Amino acid sequence: MKSNPVPSFVRNATTDDIPAMVELIRLLFSIEADFAIDAAKQRRGLELLISTPSHSCVLVAVTGELVIGMCTGQIVISTAEGAPSVWVEDVVVAEAYRSQGVATKLLAHLEAWAKSQGATRLQLLTELENTSALKFYHRQHWLRTRLIALRKLIGSS
Repeated sequence: MKSNPVPSFVRNATTDDIPAMVELIRLLFSIEADFAIDAAKQRRGLELLISTPSHSCVLVAVTGELVIGMCTGQIVISTAEGAPSVWVEDVVVAEAYRSQGVATKLLAHLEAWAKSQGATRLQLLTELENTSALKFYHRQHWLRTRLIALRKLIGSS
């Protein structure tokens, strides 16, 4: 049985939000096989993102004082687009608040920020087995590509 929708709004994250965001990332990474939960690394990454507002956007969804969702975006230059593009990461909503439009609000705010930065495309990665996320993005008019993600770790942690 679904609960009544909880009022929420989206705002830019601050460093005070980092502990709650680390917990949300823990939830996200628990279902993503490619990423390890390491609170210190997640905290450091969030601090870097929040400290570079000219190149990144870190959003939280809140109800009252409670952070219930988040997403991040980072500007890259796309040679395919000949313009900035935004990599979307860390789209996650606390389980008790899912299916209430929270992620949709987060992504709408991120898209508005991307447009204000001159970006012409949003792009993201999601787990192939995460069917609920794939269905959500399909409903939001995201298109699958024929590309696969590859990665190579360099340097130390």
